[in-house]
Amino acid sequence: LFEHTPALYSAILVSVVAFTVRTCVSLHPYSGAGKPPLYGDFEAQRHWMEITYNLPISEWYFNTSRNNLEHWGLDYPPLTAYHSWLCGAISFQLDPHWVALETSRGHESYAHKLFMRRTVLVTDLLLYFTAVWAFVHVLFRTQPVTHKVGLAAVLLLQPGLILIDHGHFQYNCASLGLALWGIVAVSSHFDLLGSVAFSLALNFKQMELYHSVPFFCYLLGKALRSRSPTQKVTLLGITVVTTFGVLWLPFLADMETALQVLRRQFPFERGLYEDKVANVWCTVSVFVKLQRLLSAASVLRLTLFTTVAAILPSSWALLRNPTPYTFILALGNSSLAFFLFSFQVHEKSILLAALPLSLLAHWHPFASLWFGVLASFSMYPLLTRDRLALPCWALSLLFLMLSLAFLQIRQRRVSPHQKLLFAGCVGLLLATCSLSHLVTPPPKYPHLFPLATSVVSCVQLLGFLGYLHYLQFTAGDGKDIKTHNE
Repeated sequence: LFEHTPALYSAILVSVVAFTVRTCVSLHPYSGAGKPPLYGDFEAQRHWMEITYNLPISEWYFNTSRNNLEHWGLDYPPLTAYHSWLCGAISFQLDPHWVALETSRGHESYAHKLFMRRTVLVTDLLLYFTAVWAFVHVLFRTQPVTHKVGLAAVLLLQPGLILIDHGHFQYNCASLGLALWGIVAVSSHFDLLGSVAFSLALNFKQMELYHSVPFFCYLLGKALRSRSPTQKVTLLGITVVTTFGVLWLPFLADMETALQVLRRQFPFERGLYEDKVANVWCTVSVFVKLQRLLSAASVLRLTLFTTVAAILPSSWALLRNPTPYTFILALGNSSLAFFLFSFQVHEKSILLAALPLSLLAHWHPFASLWFGVLASFSMYPLLTRDRLALPCWALSLLFLMLSLAFLQIRQRRVSPHQKLLFAGCVGLLLATCSLSHLVTPPPKYPHLFPLATSVVSCVQLLGFLGYLHYLQFTAGDGKDIKTHNE
């Protein structure tokens, strides 16, 4: 990628633009800004730094006199806790008041906000930026420089990830960056390194389970085709178990501690979905209130059955035809199936589907463009509450222009019926978002427009699930990543 000076300058320019855009978005409000007593995700991340730095590991996941789990109790895997501890240690060196036990709750000083925003920027640069450049360089080594730089620009300027991490405030760039490193490694035949990278991603954020089945099927499918299948599977198993063992070691002193960490990560008592999420269950609730008709256990079984049923065809196809192209398609299918049908889905989980759909920009740039816009506006009710509507529109427009330019680089023509379908579907979605600002909903239906946004988004996501299955089942068994075209 950097064999010639112009290519290096292009890569630096794209990275600087992506970094600058993130910095500009970080100037906007964050989740729960100035809204006591719980505030929002910004306070949750700050609070995790507070408890991990000040309390022994044995108390991190337990409700104690010094750790009230009702106030943003830690509910992510161990690697997130270690990351919080590191950020908390740096925070303490800069200003002990930022992470003072109990007395720092809701701390929102200007200097502390800058520090918190910079922790996300640094994490993004170290994990996600590097993974993107590795992806375009390793998997598309023979492609022209303009193609690789254009693809990197599309990946680095995905509006949804920027808005949630640098606006709303989270560290999705860490888990997605680690997952992308895993994709790069296993697609380049470094299966053990890829297993380590994805295990780290799964231990940073449990929602990486959305990607876990394709990783398993892809590695197993490759192993079964190797010269020594048993040895390969054994090595992969040892690698995964060792990685998990090292990360979980402090919590394995007794069974109750380990179980408590797991219980915190999977709080089934919270409900079927969060707010107005663009999945099947929220859409069905417009017509049928499942939680009134079925017991909690029955709802849980229903979501498990539908999720497994939606994942199985793609997983079986990947097991039979494990190529980098079908692997990325399966990642899209699995993450969409989890988002649409599983239990306790958050709006932000659409980012897990947006990653593989972004990676498909090389083969299907128009579909990737469409999904990037769809993913961002499917979260519009959440972004509006966080006062991030303006950057959502601005970033989506920037992404649209970049994607159209990339379409020209790829010399892809979009048929009139594709343009019409895109204009109709996306236009309807943007209309529901716009109406939420322009029209006062009837008193009887105060959530009319957010729910309409979710329903319209859900229908399109179901369409993408069907489309990706079609692409995967009609994909050839060629091993060359360059052979599959739209």
